[in-house]
Amino acid sequence: MIREYIDMALKCAHFELIRDEEPYYGEVTELQGVWATGKTLEECRQNLAETIDGWVLIRLSQGLSIPEIRGVRIVPPREIHVA
Repeated sequence: MIREYIDMALKCAHFELIRDEEPYYGEVTELQGVWATGKTLEECRQNLAETIDGWVLIRLSQGLSIPEIRGVRIVPPREIHVA
């Protein structure tokens, strides 16, 4: 479920070149505050995938909603048990 969500979010991501040590910048505008950089486009995509994963986990742990992306959604369980 989370993997499908991350894959769809990456399909919606916008990438651009910026003037920086890590010149590749990517963001998912549907997910507030989700962005990453990298030295290559592939590194940027990987970093963005990790950022999305962390963003989803934090929102789940805090009971916050997760927006649907092109028909893909994450339905949180009623309770989350954190060890």
